[in-house]
Amino acid sequence: MKLESNIPTVPLSRFFKHSLEILKNPLPFHHQNFEEQGDVFRLKIGFKNSVVFVRDAAFAEYVLQKNQKNYTKSKIQTEDLVKYVGTGLLTAEGEHWKKQRKLIQPAFHKKQLANLLDSIKNAILSEYSKITTNKVIDIFPILNDLAFQAVVKSLFSSAANQDDINRLQYITEAAQKMLVKELRQPYLGWWFNVSGEIQKHIDLTGEARQILKRIVNERRASEVKENDLLDMLLDARYDDGNPMEEEQLIDEILILFTAGHETTSNALTFITQLLALHPKWQEKIIKERSKILEDSDDLMDLVTKSKVCQQVIEEGMRLYPPVYFIDRVNKEADTFNGLQIEAGCNLLFSVYEMHRHPKLWDQPDAFLPERFSEGGRKFSSHYFPFGAGPRKCIGNNFAMFEMIIAVSELVSAFKIIPTFDTIDITPLITLKPKNAFLKFEKR
Repeated sequence: MKLESNIPTVPLSRFFKHSLEILKNPLPFHHQNFEEQGDVFRLKIGFKNSVVFVRDAAFAEYVLQKNQKNYTKSKIQTEDLVKYVGTGLLTAEGEHWKKQRKLIQPAFHKKQLANLLDSIKNAILSEYSKITTNKVIDIFPILNDLAFQAVVKSLFSSAANQDDINRLQYITEAAQKMLVKELRQPYLGWWFNVSGEIQKHIDLTGEARQILKRIVNERRASEVKENDLLDMLLDARYDDGNPMEEEQLIDEILILFTAGHETTSNALTFITQLLALHPKWQEKIIKERSKILEDSDDLMDLVTKSKVCQQVIEEGMRLYPPVYFIDRVNKEADTFNGLQIEAGCNLLFSVYEMHRHPKLWDQPDAFLPERFSEGGRKFSSHYFPFGAGPRKCIGNNFAMFEMIIAVSELVSAFKIIPTFDTIDITPLITLKPKNAFLKFEKR
């Protein structure tokens, strides 16, 4: 198919020339292309294949919201990820996705989430007890475990034993690492198949499904109501009055593990590093927390009234969005601002670049939480930490509540001290922290 001439094209030779640095960290390469080519460019990644990179926020809003019916997720999510997590909200498309979204949405309503806050807080405090003070430690593993435990406790209350939880976490993270290898080294696809690597991880996923089926069946048999996410999912009914079939329920639970823990642990790690580098915001959060707790010890009051803490989190996700790219493919040919987009075009919207675009943000590379003093909606046309449009993350309120509790509890218990000058990143499927070494002192 003829490539449209009005989208600037970066040649295949340049892609090959920079392939090793792209493998380590593609963001500087993409940034240079944006600076040279403009906010939309096409990168040739093969003799016939190309990807259109976008940091035009209006273009993103058009695709994700205004004309979203003409766009679908890419093969990465609708095929590659499916073999490990099934067809749940994150990976489903079309009518199946609509049906599942309508069914599951009520479980993530703020009033329902209020029932989960104590479980989330207990999971957080349990992990914080592992922090060694007055010694340099890597905080990421603790925050990673924290995020997984928060999802598990919200889903299952006390139904899952620690051995099951540890195994589920291992399998979830192993599958994610395998998918990264497949995506970063597509030329080794034949070897991953022949060597049995892919099958090994599919078998691991099968083991996770069996653990989850056992937990679900034990809950059904007990007839005890825990008012957790599992109860809500079991009680949910389609328009015809039928519940989810077991395999679909397991798909949705696996999606919650995958989408609900890694992005949150990444965000919390970056936010903790930013707080270390900007200690005045630690003090502001403590002051706000003390004032809130003077009037109420209700956790819902804490998460809804912690405006300073929320600003810090929102600014952290602006600078370091865990979901740093959003991919889409258009079903039919389309146009935007004079750009001709042929049918089946692979589009990658760089959330990282949009969140730091100098035309959209004042001092784009500076940590300025006060810019969110009027709330994130002020920037809704170019701020996408949870995506946008109908496919916006269903767990955004859950994640925000969890992060507010986590940050509030952390800074009230510890003074966070940096051991670095700049924050390092590892861009994989999500934007991951690197070398998050910090020192913690008891307050």
